[in-house]
Amino acid sequence: KPTHVIHLAAMVGGLFKNIRYNLDFWRRNIHINDNVLHSAYEMGVQKVVSCLSTCIFPDKTTYPIDESMIHNGPPHSSNFGYSYAKRMIDIQNRGYFEQHGCRFTAVIPTNVFGPDDNFNIEDGHVLPGLIHKVYLAKQTGSALTIWGTGKPRRQFIYSLDLARLFLWVLREYDEVEPIILSVGEEEEVSIREAAEAIVEAMDFRGELVFDTSKADGQFKKTASNAKLRRYLPSFQFTPFRQAVKETCTWFTTNYANARK
Repeated sequence: KPTHVIHLAAMVGGLFKNIRYNLDFWRRNIHINDNVLHSAYEMGVQKVVSCLSTCIFPDKTTYPIDESMIHNGPPHSSNFGYSYAKRMIDIQNRGYFEQHGCRFTAVIPTNVFGPDDNFNIEDGHVLPGLIHKVYLAKQTGSALTIWGTGKPRRQFIYSLDLARLFLWVLREYDEVEPIILSVGEEEEVSIREAAEAIVEAMDFRGELVFDTSKADGQFKKTASNAKLRRYLPSFQFTPFRQAVKETCTWFTTNYANARK
C-alpha cells in the first residue's frame, strides 16, 4: 500500500538508439506509464512524481523553453517516439487530477549524469558515453573520437543534485503542472566543453578527433529554471567540473562492475 511513488521506469537511450527504435520507445514507454499511473490510482497513492525530459519539447521553438511550452509543436524527429510517450504523462496527470483529484505531477530534468549511470558507448547518454571513451582511449593510448561536431549545447544536472530536488518535489511541490529541474541557462556547455572537462578530470593526454559524419541531434534545448528558482532561490548545484570529476573517479574505481 504505497503512499508516494517516484516513477523513473522507462526505456531510455542516447541519440543513435532513439533513431533506430522510435516505435519501440513509443510503445514500451506508453505501456510503462499507463501501468504505473493507473496502478497508483487503484492503490490510492497520494502522490506520484514522474520523470519527463527536455527532449519532449518542440523542435521549432524559442529559447529558453519553459513548462508552458511542452505541447506547442512536434518534437525533434530523431526521438519522436520517446518524446510523445513522455508528453502523455503530463496529459494523464491532468486527467487523473480532473477526474479523480489525484496529486500526480512530473519533473523535467535536463541531461542527468553521475555515479551508477549507464556508461554504454553505443546506447548511453552523451556524458557517460564520453567518460567511457576517454577511459578506453587512455588505456590504449589512442586518440579520443567524439561523434558529431562537438557544437551542440546542453545543460547537465548531477544525479545527486537531482535526487535532492526529487525529494523536495515529493514532499513540498503541490502543483500538477510539471516543473523543470535544471541548472541555469548560463551553465549550458557544448559537447566539446563537456569532453574537455572529462579529459581534464581523467588526465587524458591524447588527441581529440570529431567525427563529423555522425549526427549531432538537436543543437540545443536551453531550459529555464525560473520556476524552480521561485520555489528554491538558494538551492546550490554542484559545480559542473566537480561533478564530472566525481563521476569519472567513480567510474574508474568501479569499472569492472559499472553498467557499460
